[in-house]
Amino acid sequence: MGKSLYIAEKPSVAQEFAKALKLNTRRQDGYLESEDSIVTWCVGHLVTMSYPEEYDPALKKWSLQTLPFIPTRFKYEVIPSVAKQYKIVAGLLNRPDVETIYVCTDSGREGEYIYRLVEQQAQVHGKNRRRVWIDSQTEEEILRGIREAKDLSEYDNLASAAYLRAKEDYLMGINFSRLLTLKYGNSISNYLGTDYSVVSVGRVMTCVLGMVVRREREIREFIETPFYRILATIGEQGQTFEGEWRAVKGSKWFESFDLYKENGFKEREKAQQVIDYLTQEQPVIGQIASIEKKKEKKNPPLLFNLAELQNECSKRFKISPDETLKIAQELYEKKLTTYPRTDARVLSTAVAKEIHKNLNGLMKYEPAVPFLQEIVGFGSHKGLAKTRYVNDKQITDHYAIIPTGQGMNALNSLSWRSKAVYDVIVRRFLSIFYPAAVYQKVAITVKVKEESFFASFKVLAELGYLKVVGVPGQKKGEFGSTAEAEAGNVNGSMTSAEAGDDAQNNNGESHEDMASSQAFFEKIQSLKKGMALPIQGMEIKEGKTSPPKRYNSGSLILAMENAGQLIEDEELRAQIKGSGIGTSATRGEILKKLFNNKYLALNKKTQIVTPTMLGEMIYDVVDHSVRSLLNPELTASWEKGLTYVADGDITSDEYMMKLDRFVSSRTEGVKGLNNQYQLRACYDRVAPFYKNEKAASRSTRTKSSTKTGVKSTKKQ
Repeated sequence: MGKSLYIAEKPSVAQEFAKALKLNTRRQDGYLESEDSIVTWCVGHLVTMSYPEEYDPALKKWSLQTLPFIPTRFKYEVIPSVAKQYKIVAGLLNRPDVETIYVCTDSGREGEYIYRLVEQQAQVHGKNRRRVWIDSQTEEEILRGIREAKDLSEYDNLASAAYLRAKEDYLMGINFSRLLTLKYGNSISNYLGTDYSVVSVGRVMTCVLGMVVRREREIREFIETPFYRILATIGEQGQTFEGEWRAVKGSKWFESFDLYKENGFKEREKAQQVIDYLTQEQPVIGQIASIEKKKEKKNPPLLFNLAELQNECSKRFKISPDETLKIAQELYEKKLTTYPRTDARVLSTAVAKEIHKNLNGLMKYEPAVPFLQEIVGFGSHKGLAKTRYVNDKQITDHYAIIPTGQGMNALNSLSWRSKAVYDVIVRRFLSIFYPAAVYQKVAITVKVKEESFFASFKVLAELGYLKVVGVPGQKKGEFGSTAEAEAGNVNGSMTSAEAGDDAQNNNGESHEDMASSQAFFEKIQSLKKGMALPIQGMEIKEGKTSPPKRYNSGSLILAMENAGQLIEDEELRAQIKGSGIGTSATRGEILKKLFNNKYLALNKKTQIVTPTMLGEMIYDVVDHSVRSLLNPELTASWEKGLTYVADGDITSDEYMMKLDRFVSSRTEGVKGLNNQYQLRACYDRVAPFYKNEKAASRSTRTKSSTKTGVKSTKKQ
């Protein structure tokens, strides 16, 4: 009987497979071997696509005449730095005594690609190949994955999508980077005073650059607009509240051209006219036209996928998406959490049936114990499959990131950041077993003459899931104990209509503001429709419109996931269907490349992302040549197309035809352009915002020229 060969993506993962299989192995150079099994590993990618010069040495020189470069048959080669391990793996794959190959690389498109390239390069034939697909690295899950491994051919469509993704990035990168560098590189380097400039272009990278540059220009071009609101102090002395005037139907100012919005005027004088009109007769008395009391429930949010986790960690701990992914991968490899590179925010029905195992395991995690005891009391884990947190239709490769309940021995070896990220994942998971948080709300409308003033109040009546994740408003990074959460806001945390100037949103509308008197809230609730209330005074509050917010690293990841839309509302994000820009596995790496290329800048303290001058110049070059590369919807449609290939809805040939046409037509179009002078005007518009940056680049060039004593040359 032949041997079974297990091939993992990393040495550490291979070790876990050997342990789970309880193999009595001997350590060899680059693999482990027992009587009937061999376990080996890649070290990430072992094989890559060849550069153009491997097709023809003449292609090493960049030339417009050789573009577009679209080979009919793509070449691949072993990466020199990992050639030794490739040779070991290739030898094992082709060993005569190896009968069955278990593919244990990461369960996703990229993991599939890593193995397929090795098999292709090694020319493996005549073997039984099985695909192991797992969601965590626990022993139980590894054994299940091996037991239920399917024939590798069932993943051929996924492999086709992986090959196409690589070809797409390769063709767009090679052709458009060379094309735009040859066409515009000199104009950029001459303007910046540098030796040369390479215009690095990528299908996803360039689109993300466009998102950040457009946002920066929106902020730059924003004109602050003042507006004037009218606030009335209503009620008996010592028990007053503020109401905001709005020009609703029935008002003398309804749909007036003088209004900025229904709750404010463009000019202070117009707001003063309202006050003068309403205060002609003293004392001023208002009457309660309506009072509405209701309870509002806020359900626990959906579970984390990678994008949501990256956004949360950016806000909470000020760490980059790339760092968050590294931590999530570490937690996965230490068996603490499930597979991190997932887009799903729900669980599968199969996992829901076994969820008691995860909960039981978390009893060894001390901060979770009080919550777990309450969950047992609720019995909510028994009906999990019927909740919105379980939906097989919303899962493609993997379900949401949750704690496994295992690997607790590894916790002590983690850094404080990794422990904090683990705690966030645990608390989000536990929160779904808790009831909704309940707020009591009171909305009051007071009439003075025919004009209406509005006030609303809200108090947190029942903590619900907030007991686990913390009450909004606690200090950043502060989770607090159960007792601390209970003492937080539950007894009288209240909101009113007036939030102060710093709470204005882009439309000048006020958020609800926090007050602290439960007794006062009860007094408000005792008011009745028709009651007369004295108006103690009216005043004008000036507000100002605010520019759009800059992206931080986390919100940029979310915008990428939602095809360029930054959707703040968690529930709305859950409703967005379709592929975004890039994938959960690649988005952090794409941002990292933009920072390394110095197209974008990252403030590590705040995680705010801004463009550099070079980044804005590259944006203008693309905008005047291959503008569609900046279109988030188009970029997302490419990703959607890869999903269609993976699902078997379209063929690889259909996809490649579309890709060939796109690259060829855009390349030929740019060749015919002569717009360098036009771009000079674009650079001039940007330059005043980067005076120091431009001066620094010129200084660097001067020092370099002085040191070398030679004239600068342009890189081809």
